[in-house]
Amino acid sequence: MNIFRGAFTALITPMNSDGSVDFEGFRKNVKHQLEQGIDGLVPLGTTAETPTLDERPGEEEDKIISIVMEEVRAFEKSTGKKIPIILGAGSNNTKDAVHYVERAKAAGADAALVVTPYYNKPSKEGIYQHFAAVAKVGIPIIVYNIAGRTGLNIPTDLLARIAELPNIAGVKEASGSVSQMMDVIAQIKNKKPDFAVMSGDDSLTLPLVAAGGDGIISVVSNLAPKIMHELAQAALEGDFAKAREIHYRMLPFFKAAFVDGNPSSIKYAMNVKGMPAGALRLPLVEVNDEAKKIIEKAIKDCGL
Repeated sequence: MNIFRGAFTALITPMNSDGSVDFEGFRKNVKHQLEQGIDGLVPLGTTAETPTLDERPGEEEDKIISIVMEEVRAFEKSTGKKIPIILGAGSNNTKDAVHYVERAKAAGADAALVVTPYYNKPSKEGIYQHFAAVAKVGIPIIVYNIAGRTGLNIPTDLLARIAELPNIAGVKEASGSVSQMMDVIAQIKNKKPDFAVMSGDDSLTLPLVAAGGDGIISVVSNLAPKIMHELAQAALEGDFAKAREIHYRMLPFFKAAFVDGNPSSIKYAMNVKGMPAGALRLPLVEVNDEAKKIIEKAIKDCGL
């Protein structure tokens, strides 16, 4: 059964003014997500500023994992509701990616999110062998296809080959191409219904689900988890009138949340609303003044 359906939040990592991780703020954000009905959580992804976090044993990344697991398990115990956790585990070094997937498995995550190897620009065979290596760990793998960050698109024929590997559970499709998303559904999901196809772009949640996809790994839901859950749920239930109403209400913020990069834009929006977000770590910096006005206007126009 596919448990990766609905709205999943790609969690930010809140920072204190001195640049240290605000762990209590992070815990508060996780609790808020759960209370607002989010369907799943994705810590240590791109939105978490993971490349700048300390991955040494017992340090920042381990503490973030511990907080997520602790809060989600307590919530599940008290409510009986399953909240899948997809733990970020990407690297352009296959050996490191395997290690991160092993960490996700040891932590009890439901899946690991593994991005296309970036910068190296491997061949199709190299990409395939990368995913073959992480698949051997023995935990469900969500392939993360985002050419805008990695420099490489995973074409559908290659993804179909990867999908035949054991433990490949789905894809976070952030190619930005609805046509490619539909090809993935037609050529892979229609043959393997449990293969999850999640959008990596908030604004494409509705069209992807309407085409037969499963939901969204969302940046916007850091600020609006209830709304993104309702959007995904309405679309999944076939209530497209409601889904369209939410989609067009939120469209200005879908754009504003990326107006000056991610996670700088969503962090600024959260700071405006008094949520734990704080500063960023270099090379990321606060959004510019023009972007601030766009974000503030979108928050107001969308009633957030």
